[in-house]
Amino acid sequence: MREIKSEQITDVIRDLCIEANCHLPQDIRDAMAECRRRESFAIAENILEKLEENYRIADADTVPICQDTGLACVFLEIGQDVHIDGDLKKAVDEGVRCGYTEGYLRKSCVRDPIDRVNTGDNTPAVIYFDIVPGDRLKITVAPKGFGSENMSQIKMLKPSDGLQGVKDFILRVVEEAGPNPCPPIVVGVGIGGTFDKAALLAKKALLRPADQRNENPFYRDLEEEMLEKINELGIGPQGFGGRTTALSVNIETLPTHIAGLPCAVNINCHVTRHKSAVL
Repeated sequence: MREIKSEQITDVIRDLCIEANCHLPQDIRDAMAECRRRESFAIAENILEKLEENYRIADADTVPICQDTGLACVFLEIGQDVHIDGDLKKAVDEGVRCGYTEGYLRKSCVRDPIDRVNTGDNTPAVIYFDIVPGDRLKITVAPKGFGSENMSQIKMLKPSDGLQGVKDFILRVVEEAGPNPCPPIVVGVGIGGTFDKAALLAKKALLRPADQRNENPFYRDLEEEMLEKINELGIGPQGFGGRTTALSVNIETLPTHIAGLPCAVNINCHVTRHKSAVL
């Protein structure tokens, strides 16, 4: 049994909150650059250049890429041979509190969805726990802005809706979102499981690098097909038109009930932030 002190977790999460908000992952940078090279609409090309300039400045000066520094979504993959010395949830929240305070990141968390009083330190974090083999702890911080989160949807499709129903739903969600999620977007799709599990699959899909396709050839082809159809919508960067509405479509699936076909679409803006560390 390997022991990890809660103070270590706090320190790592503090740093990840700042790094994720200020330094865009390389896969998203590469996808943006490739889309700009392929973009034939002058306005869209210019906007993509401005977005690239924005994240370069953020990277150089260690300032937030976007003013919406999001709710702190923290994914923990806990090795079954790991023992946490201390309160894990408190350690995570303390790391978020320190990161958002020391990094001068906007605090966007309210204590209650109805009374809307800001907690003042962006806690509590939204935490997802997975128990995995081994003696390591992998921590991923993925700040989620709500311009894109608000455009996400879930649909309990009928099995008879089939593949076409899934395709139609994905396309409809993106079309209804239009310019609101600050395209070019990354589209996370979860298919299967239960109502709640499909949504979690869609959110986890956003963590997959934009240049990595699903290992299953069927879903790899579906990702590529949906990306092509989404970019044919003509919404374009920031909604001004063009062929770059999405950078990637990532699909994750799970087995489901014979009577169900849950499908969730979780949209992320061009600032698809995530940073990981392993203890």
